[in-house]
Amino acid sequence: MNMEESATLKTTLSEKIAGEITLSPRPGQTIRKWREIFEISQSDLAHYLEVSPSVISDYESGRRKSPGIQVIKRLIQGLIDIDEQHNNAKTLLRYQSIESEKDDGIIEIMEYHYGIDMEDFISHIKGTLLTSKATIKSGRDVNGFTLVDSIKTITMLNSSNYVKLYGWSTDRALIFTGVRFGRSPMIAIRIHPVKPALVVYQQPGEIDPLAVKLAEREHMPLVSTNLRLQELRKQLVSLRME
Repeated sequence: MNMEESATLKTTLSEKIAGEITLSPRPGQTIRKWREIFEISQSDLAHYLEVSPSVISDYESGRRKSPGIQVIKRLIQGLIDIDEQHNNAKTLLRYQSIESEKDDGIIEIMEYHYGIDMEDFISHIKGTLLTSKATIKSGRDVNGFTLVDSIKTITMLNSSNYVKLYGWSTDRALIFTGVRFGRSPMIAIRIHPVKPALVVYQQPGEIDPLAVKLAEREHMPLVSTNLRLQELRKQLVSLRME
């Protein structure tokens, strides 16, 4: 990536983050989401901005009034500069990969402005928990979703590009359509070190008990929903606006 490409990516990513924060109904939580995506601590960001860590904490918790656009610009510049200086531009390169490579197996991929409580997410999509209730006590919120065609995804993705399913965050729902028994998606998930927050089967056929057993072994919620695809997409997208 040359300097011109890098500058373009920085501008595009900065505009994306700024748009999310300013449009978010909970801007503090959206700031926290992006700070965590960049894997930057409150202390490191505060040091860059020459403020107390409590200032960052207050913005993220909502104790302090939502920052104005100039403060948001400084926050975003801090994230990108620290990423370049200390993380070898890891997040910027990840954004380049997300934007440049698409897969036919991915129907839709979306990030939420902030984490959604897992039980609220399951309820919103009218889901039925197939695993034990203990699996939803992981403490992980749902930061986004990836809706995929199970057959295309399983046949097209290999171990090196499997991570494309995760977008910005692994704390997301992987939602599989076209599931007959549910064994193949769970086998693929189990053998890969990167794990989602939960797995959802949309209008599955008869679910193989092995799929449930594999999910239990991973301490991962496995959920089914009988919503039709169009309605499911509508419900998933609507969570971003709440």
